[in-house]
Amino acid sequence: MSSTAMKKKVLLMGKSGSGKTSMRSIIFANYIARDTRRLGATSKCVCVKGVTISFDVEHSHVRFLGNLVLNLWDCGGQDTFMENYFTSQRDNIFRNVEVLIYVFDVESRELEKDMHYYQSCLEAILQNSPDAKVFCLVHKMDLVQEDQRDLIFKEREEDLRRLSRPLACTCFRTSIWDETLYKAWSSIVYQLIPNVQQLETNLRNFAQIIEADEVLLFERATFLVISHYQCKEQRDAHRFEKISNIIKQFKLSCSKLAASFQSMEVRNSNFAAFIDVFTSNTYVMVIMSDPSIPSAATLINIRNARKHFEKLERVDGPKHSLHMRMR
Repeated sequence: MSSTAMKKKVLLMGKSGSGKTSMRSIIFANYIARDTRRLGATSKCVCVKGVTISFDVEHSHVRFLGNLVLNLWDCGGQDTFMENYFTSQRDNIFRNVEVLIYVFDVESRELEKDMHYYQSCLEAILQNSPDAKVFCLVHKMDLVQEDQRDLIFKEREEDLRRLSRPLACTCFRTSIWDETLYKAWSSIVYQLIPNVQQLETNLRNFAQIIEADEVLLFERATFLVISHYQCKEQRDAHRFEKISNIIKQFKLSCSKLAASFQSMEVRNSNFAAFIDVFTSNTYVMVIMSDPSIPSAATLINIRNARKHFEKLERVDGPKHSLHMRMR
């Protein structure tokens, strides 16, 4: 991995069975929800000179925009492992952490123990990485009756925010069976992108120049939404995550047929949607409702903007805004 990479250490923690590895596999390893049922608990064993050694943390490096690399630590949640994190492995686990993501099984029968482990994590974070951002995912919400979800999540969110003080805690309700998982992870990754404000400014300029209703930027491998700009109000507040889920499933279907997904155009009487490769790390989605603008013009404008956004992805990219001639 390049020595110039900006590595961000992300801890993924929670009790065994809370769903950590399943969500990581869906977001970063192209699993679909039903395939996660065959995943086991996070731990690996190797034999060294006749002695079996268990490893309780799975490490993975995920490259995002340009130089940004997520150094993801998926920490096994068995009781023995958790106790080790707070004692013999405390400094190794909790040092130089940018983000702590703690996953709670909403239907856990050991809520008191879950909260105890969470508080122990916070104490270690305060000692070793006091500037880390903390996110709590109240997971498996699909198992809760629909009319009870808002109430249960609100109660759990209030408890977690209180327990997290003096650290700030951001909570999300999640399930592997709907778009909430993508919403949570998109929000988390968004806060790690170093030049996100500059990226959004240029995306706004791009949308205005080409007279788009809305422009979305997706990370290429995960299809998480990392930036967007809308010129017109849209009705569906969850459209980003739904699109992420749909397109990622379509990409997986293509790969099973030994085909590769590169671009798509969807058109009806109200709008046209263009999804295309944008930079080496992103896809772009452009929504147009003006019937007088031909598809060819939009595709040319996307192509013309690629070089600028490629440079912008680098942390040391250009500070000027996008200016281009509309075709």
